[in-house]
Amino acid sequence: MLRGVSRQRAVSIMDHTLQTREGFSSVNIAGTLHQSERFRAECKELIKETKQICKRMQEDENQQFDQKLRGIQFLKKELELKLDEMILEIDDLVVLQSRVTKALDACKEPLEVTELCMKERLKRPDSERFHDEVDSELQKEREGLKGVASLLQRVTEQISEQLRLNRSAKHDLEKDLKEKSEAQNVDNFCALMHSLSLSLQHRPKTHPQPEPSSVETLEQWENFSYANMAKAEQQKTNCRSLQALVQSVLEQTAADLQKQSQATTAALQMNIQKMKAAKHQMEDELVKIQSEINNQTKTREDLRVAVTENEEFLSLTQAKLSLRHERPGKEQWRDPAQRKLIADVQKITEHIKQLQQEVARSEDEERLLLHCQLRLQEGIDIKANCVYIDEVVCMQHREAVTIQNF
Repeated sequence: MLRGVSRQRAVSIMDHTLQTREGFSSVNIAGTLHQSERFRAECKELIKETKQICKRMQEDENQQFDQKLRGIQFLKKELELKLDEMILEIDDLVVLQSRVTKALDACKEPLEVTELCMKERLKRPDSERFHDEVDSELQKEREGLKGVASLLQRVTEQISEQLRLNRSAKHDLEKDLKEKSEAQNVDNFCALMHSLSLSLQHRPKTHPQPEPSSVETLEQWENFSYANMAKAEQQKTNCRSLQALVQSVLEQTAADLQKQSQATTAALQMNIQKMKAAKHQMEDELVKIQSEINNQTKTREDLRVAVTENEEFLSLTQAKLSLRHERPGKEQWRDPAQRKLIADVQKITEHIKQLQQEVARSEDEERLLLHCQLRLQEGIDIKANCVYIDEVVCMQHREAVTIQNF
């Protein structure tokens, strides 16, 4: 701007200086005074003009600083808004990660109980150790719990990665904000500086030359911050999508586990009812068998009494026959009485033989009944053991575990 000073004034000042150096011999005093006055006037005009130029330059500089500061303030507000949003997203994601971690921990105890039930049911007797409906539901439950735990572990890893990206975007925003604040402070100070303030504070020391910036235009300078904000906005969008997905996963997995738990519990309860019904039926049959054994024992005793009575009657009849052999010779013929005694001995002998056969048959029947009694008692014990495993061991452990909504 100093080049705008009139060349004529500069030339006039230089001519005046040369004439002064040549001496005053050829110049009269009046001319010298006039020349000096004109020189002083021109110097005053030059001083005035340079002050005006400096003032305009300072006004232009202040205008540029004002525009720059407004631009910095605008970008700072935008960056602060994005930073606040990113901080909220990070906080929400941390809370969600905590929910997923708790859900993952909540799967451990039900899985332990399910595997305990499966292990306990292997202790059933061989006759009852077949793959029933309860085993199928327990296996489904175990596979479901393991699948949910694996899924939640992958979700936790995804959340951790999204948190890393969010924090990276937050770091970029904070760094950009810090640099903008520093630049704002510098430009504010520059805008307030004037010659007097510089002289009062002494002139600043010379700082090392900073490295050349890759930003050369206003558009590049703005785009740098817009790129950071765009990155933050993209991570915010990704974060919202992940939160919606995780929320859906938590709701669906909790519902699936609750449904399977109810199915397993229902299968256990149904099996317990079947075992109890079979046990009650066996107990009823056992009562009948025991009653029949008692009846059979009484019948056999009656048969033995009948055998004894018939043997006594046989002895009496044989004694009569033997006594009739003492009759005189002519009287020992097979009269009707003799024939009757002989026939009675034969019949009584047959009756005794038949009664003894029935006694043996009764003993056989009792042995069969005792065998049935033993089998029924074993069956009742087996059913009682199965009921104990399912109702006392499995159900009590399962009642202590409740799958809540994640």
